[in-house]
Amino acid sequence: MNKQVERKGKYLIEEVNRTKVPYGSLAVWFLGQESVIIKGDGVTVYIDPYVSFNPDRTFPAPISPEDITNADVCLITHDHEDHLDKRTIPQLVNHNPVVKIMAPAMCEPQLKELGVNPEQFLKAEEGQWISFGPKLRVLPIAAAHEELVRDEQGNPHYVGYILELNGVKLYHAGDTVLFPELVEALSSHGIDLAMLPINGRDYFRNARNLVGNMSYREAAEFAAIAGFETVIPLHYDLFAGNAENPGYFVDYMYKHFPEQKFHVMARAERFVYVSAKAFLEKE
Repeated sequence: MNKQVERKGKYLIEEVNRTKVPYGSLAVWFLGQESVIIKGDGVTVYIDPYVSFNPDRTFPAPISPEDITNADVCLITHDHEDHLDKRTIPQLVNHNPVVKIMAPAMCEPQLKELGVNPEQFLKAEEGQWISFGPKLRVLPIAAAHEELVRDEQGNPHYVGYILELNGVKLYHAGDTVLFPELVEALSSHGIDLAMLPINGRDYFRNARNLVGNMSYREAAEFAAIAGFETVIPLHYDLFAGNAENPGYFVDYMYKHFPEQKFHVMARAERFVYVSAKAFLEKE
């Protein structure tokens, strides 16, 4: 591990720990691809933490697996390596012995092999709200990583998550294309902050076994139709062969939905989302 990267990772974790998040707000840190840290009032959530070394990455992860010492909950959207990181999960479990890990049912055997014990694992059951203590609720939403795939029991292979934390509703889409049920479901939840992939898909990437997602145009249209208050694009710059220019997303938003709020995150940035509830007296 590069010493400079190692020091930066420790500083970032210290920043997360020091950050106080008032009611009606969420703090978000972008780690690359779809890896994010979400912090509310006393709860720190990691989603798809992919922070291990890979020479094919266009930039190093801002933290290393052993830096993760503050995880209360870890949400995994599916079993692809850049979402379920085989070298990060064992370190996360080792340094956070009481962490809860939620993932699709198909991920359970792999997570068990990586050191996740049965008491730590929760199956992501579509349409079922799960409470993690009194402050956080999570709702798994079926996703279609080009296709909507289910096991014999009907469990989705890919999911996104709605988080209710600190008076804010956040939607992390995971890897997915759009389909009618997804648009309908998300439109009914009153999402404050949505995080959507924008790298798209095409014949040539499919030929290289690169499964795709919604495009930047689709993500922008989705945000507007579903009524997301603010949207953050993800999954566009970590691997050169599966990338997209986030400027296209910005340009499309500006031209077609100038009143739609969005934010493109810098690498390792702390972004504090503030909802209208932050300015109301808490009952």
